[in-house]
Amino acid sequence: MNKSKVETKKKIDMQKIFVRVMAGILALLMVLGIGGTLLFYLIAM
Repeated sequence: MNKSKVETKKKIDMQKIFVRVMAGILALLMVLGIGGTLLFYLIAM
């Protein structure tokens, strides 16, 4: 029973890490998208 609790906790930790990594990647893509749009706007002006 104790082993299953450890496995469950490990699984939850991996899920949290995965969610945070994905959130970081998406935030980076948003920042790059905004930066690219701003740069394109400034060049096209």
